[in-house]
Amino acid sequence: MEVQGKVKMIGETQTFGSNGFRKRELVVTTEEQYPQHILVEFVQDKTDLLNSYTVGQNVKVSINLRGRDWVNPQGETKYFNSIQGWRIEAVQDAASGAVPPGPPADAFEPASSLNEDDHDDLPF
Repeated sequence: MEVQGKVKMIGETQTFGSNGFRKRELVVTTEEQYPQHILVEFVQDKTDLLNSYTVGQNVKVSINLRGRDWVNPQGETKYFNSIQGWRIEAVQDAASGAVPPGPPADAFEPASSLNEDDHDDLPF
């Protein structure tokens, strides 16, 4: 799965426990009619993926949904979900009018041997 939008916040790397578990949070704001602020967690060595990104940058984040249960002292089962990122990449801003790389338009020549009597065999 993927989440695409603008980086709203990049948290500092947090380290937990004696085993050195690391976590870093990223908030991505989607660009749709009702924008959503999606919290994505990066863990262990994936925390370093966020080092080259800044607030305001357009990104696409590959994610996994994680779920777990927990039984509280009263014996009630509670369920928790998290969104875990495992890849992030910059995305060109559509509003900037950036054109994806490719051959320049003048690299192609117009067809000169077009005969309107030729029939094509396309079914549509």
